[in-house]
Amino acid sequence: MPINKLPKQDRQRAALLIGNGVNRYGEQSARNSWDDLLLGLAARYMPSPTRSIPQGVSTTEFYDLLEIATRTSTASGALQDEFCAPMRNWAPDSQHRAIVGWAKRHAAPILTTNFDGLLTSAANATMKAVPGLAFTDFYPWDRYFGLDQLARPDSGFGIWHINGTATYKRSIRLGLTHYMGSVERARGWLHRGNERRLFSGKNIADWTGASTWLHIVFNRPLLILGLALDENEVFLRWLLIERAKYFKAFPERREAGWFAYVSDEKPGKLYFLESIGIKPIKLNSYDEIYASTVWR
Repeated sequence: MPINKLPKQDRQRAALLIGNGVNRYGEQSARNSWDDLLLGLAARYMPSPTRSIPQGVSTTEFYDLLEIATRTSTASGALQDEFCAPMRNWAPDSQHRAIVGWAKRHAAPILTTNFDGLLTSAANATMKAVPGLAFTDFYPWDRYFGLDQLARPDSGFGIWHINGTATYKRSIRLGLTHYMGSVERARGWLHRGNERRLFSGKNIADWTGASTWLHIVFNRPLLILGLALDENEVFLRWLLIERAKYFKAFPERREAGWFAYVSDEKPGKLYFLESIGIKPIKLNSYDEIYASTVWR
């Protein structure tokens, strides 16, 4: 696992950014597929169901097409809730418990694009909030699952759902429209005043996002696991670009980043990652990521 190869200072401060790959490893991998969940909805609602997501249509766009097909017959958040319903039967596996155990021992934040509660269940965590924002179930970015009350998002262990959590069905970010809404919300916080004022604020306690998971992105090294970071990840890729701009403006605040992967990646993705200061680390197998003894 790459974490045991990181400089000691970075290893002790790293936050984990975890995608659906952690759910696709092990015995339950066959059923924990987001594509299958989308296609299940398509079979119920699309006028012309398809057995696969057509080439030339991203998964985020496909979800928006689903919403168009069901807009007159579903209430707000109902489709997101239906997407998440099968996840209620998922159970954490050994890799969830091992990674969460490491994060707890090292007081490391976990950021995840997943909506399910597998990491939370593995940690025996409960929902908490960092004070500072008025609550909205559309963007509960100040909510985390943890064991202790945190003064700041980056001050200890907590599980933060950056694309929403099944606990709040309207928070689920599945479509391109959803992602653009997240960009708009975050950009309104990041880009207040001129660029210099924007960048001078994110390492202090009184910027608008200081009580949210955004604070972790700009103030901790990031180790990315089980996340494709393909072109359809519009929101997260944009946010990593903003992170790189911030570190360019203030190099003394620069934090490292790493992207663990196994299968060969597109040259363009590797170019993108390296250009924003995220070092790709190729491993020989998924066992090196999820079954590594370094987590134990």
